[in-house]
Amino acid sequence: MATTDDGYMRFFPFEEPYDHQQEAMGTIYDALEEGRDVLFEGACGTGKTLASLVPALEHARETGKTVVITTNVHQQMRQFVEDARAITDKERLRAVVFRGKGSMCHIDVDYEECQALRDTTRDLVEVESDIAELEQREGELLSDGQAGSSEAMEARNAVVEELRDLQDEREEIETERSTCDHYYRNLTVDTSEFYAWLFDDVRTPDDVYEYAHEQGLCGYELLKEAMDGVDLVVCNYHHLLDPTIREQFFHWIGRDPEDIIAVFDEAHNVESAARDHARRTLTENTLDQAILELDSEEDARADAAANVIETFRDALVEAYEDSFEFGARAAVDEHWDDITIANDDRKDDLTLAFLQGYTGPGFHEELDRALELGRDLDARYQEAFKKGELDTRKECQTLQAAGFIADWLDESDETGQYPVVSVRRDESTDKVYGRAELYTCIPEEVTRDLFEDLHAAVLMSATLRPFDVTENVVGAEDPVTMAYGAQFPEERRRTYAVDGPALFSSERDDPQTQQRIARTLEDIVRFTPGNTLVFCPSYSEAERYHDMTAVSATRYLDEPGTQARDLREAFTSGDDGVLYTSLWGTLGEGVSYDGDDARTVVVVGVPYPHLDDRMDAVQNAYDTTFGEDEDDAGWRYAVEIPTVRKTRQALGRVVRSPEDFGARILLDKRYTEAAEMEMHDYAVRGTFPPEERREMVDIGPEKLKFAMLNFYQDMGAYDGPPPKP
Repeated sequence: MATTDDGYMRFFPFEEPYDHQQEAMGTIYDALEEGRDVLFEGACGTGKTLASLVPALEHARETGKTVVITTNVHQQMRQFVEDARAITDKERLRAVVFRGKGSMCHIDVDYEECQALRDTTRDLVEVESDIAELEQREGELLSDGQAGSSEAMEARNAVVEELRDLQDEREEIETERSTCDHYYRNLTVDTSEFYAWLFDDVRTPDDVYEYAHEQGLCGYELLKEAMDGVDLVVCNYHHLLDPTIREQFFHWIGRDPEDIIAVFDEAHNVESAARDHARRTLTENTLDQAILELDSEEDARADAAANVIETFRDALVEAYEDSFEFGARAAVDEHWDDITIANDDRKDDLTLAFLQGYTGPGFHEELDRALELGRDLDARYQEAFKKGELDTRKECQTLQAAGFIADWLDESDETGQYPVVSVRRDESTDKVYGRAELYTCIPEEVTRDLFEDLHAAVLMSATLRPFDVTENVVGAEDPVTMAYGAQFPEERRRTYAVDGPALFSSERDDPQTQQRIARTLEDIVRFTPGNTLVFCPSYSEAERYHDMTAVSATRYLDEPGTQARDLREAFTSGDDGVLYTSLWGTLGEGVSYDGDDARTVVVVGVPYPHLDDRMDAVQNAYDTTFGEDEDDAGWRYAVEIPTVRKTRQALGRVVRSPEDFGARILLDKRYTEAAEMEMHDYAVRGTFPPEERREMVDIGPEKLKFAMLNFYQDMGAYDGPPPKP
């Protein structure tokens, strides 16, 4: 075990670490020395970020590696910046906070257009550099010629001819081809002042954008150049989870994967994030555009490409049209809605429709020709944009369509790719159109290679247990595991498991059940000396209880598509409000409600996710992969554990410091200890970690208000006379 005398303490920015924090740092440092991954669960107040970052930075400094810390939560990104600034005040770091090009581009072009603009701009700068060199050489030769050297005059004539050609090329680029003024300045002015400014502190992407905007520079490209060999990079998940982006990202850092130590924050989200990054889609509109693209081509390969793409397009339409029952087409709205195409005993409906509809020499052969033609067209579009023949960088729809179709037809059930067709309505045309998707069920297929390639990874979260499930799902091989429970005084919090109605989906519409829930929520809000957070299984349930509860507190309703940040600010600006939201929304994790921001948090029901075909596919995939070792592995891995993690995240929104206090309420009898015996198959208490179960107090809904009154009186929380029961 490392001690406080060990070298990594130079990166610890405060006077002394907590005892558990010191222990965690030593464990992580030893694991990194062995090149092992770490699964690290720590409740709020554990100091997980510094406990992970400090030993990682020390090991990286000793071995010439780079630490990459990554999250998918914006608030955590800001916390990382604050921690990095605190560290660099004590021990100098070269740190970069990186964000995607889309939010940093000054002229708002996509990646492909940006690449073409950079290529042309670089060509222009190189031509100008060559012109400058030749002009200097021409002047020297002229001087020698005027001094009487005939050889110099002859050489000068050749230089003048070459110079004239380069000047014509420069004029052609400037008048007929597209360049980027911001990137041009990057290449032609002294940027040393920018890099001195960048590494004088830990700068955010917004800081870089503003600095670059003032100087007429491209901050994104400067930031990429600055990453080479830095100590620390702060970034979003997609920089590591997307294989294509990851390869470029490590290239910019100037490190091979084995020289990267990755720290994943909110690592319970890695499973779903990896699944999202692996999904691939192809819309009917792209297929139509590919067919139009091929119609204008005289290339001999165009007919073969059009044949296979048209057949797939017709099969997609047939698959979703055949799924519509009477009136279903009219009900399609602007949101993508899945339809069932998978079959237990044969290929999916889209593949079957394609195979039945295809006629030709062989679809594999025609797909190969479509891919060849698509690559050639894409290269032609790139060159045309560089030369200024196109105002924007044109995407090759044939290449996109053919690549996806090839993957679709090559995928098998063993790959964990689930075939999906979805439909939506285009509001501008009122047309219904479809989308094919390959949905990745097993995130391990995305993450295992990453973890194997990295030197090591630290996955940290307040809700990472059970560790064996995390290890299996993401493919972490033989990781070091450690968990630290709540560090704040236990007497300043209460966790109540209320023996109220079990909100099974079949009972949620029962008026009597709804009334019992609403009356219990009214008691909770009334006896909370401050703000109350109410997490429901869905937005529709949140709206229901927002409308049903009669309380004097100001009511706030979170709705899908609204700005959660503005809602949170309005809610926390007062001290007598109740906010109703979905557990699966954006307010359930990564958001702190400190002190008076929220005193009580309620989770209504066991908020299982919507159980659709995709979730069934994930369950089946987990059953196939892990079923030999565990009964009901699919349900447990795919549904129950993610739901309880979400619930634990919601409970963690209150009591955020040693001085803070609050009540956490689980409003459903399935959380109670009695349910373990009385309704064993449906009870969920056993999925919580042991120390959290020990804190749960089973209580009847009619007694809850008395318990809350006593607790908050003990905390001295009521400003005046307490409410009367």
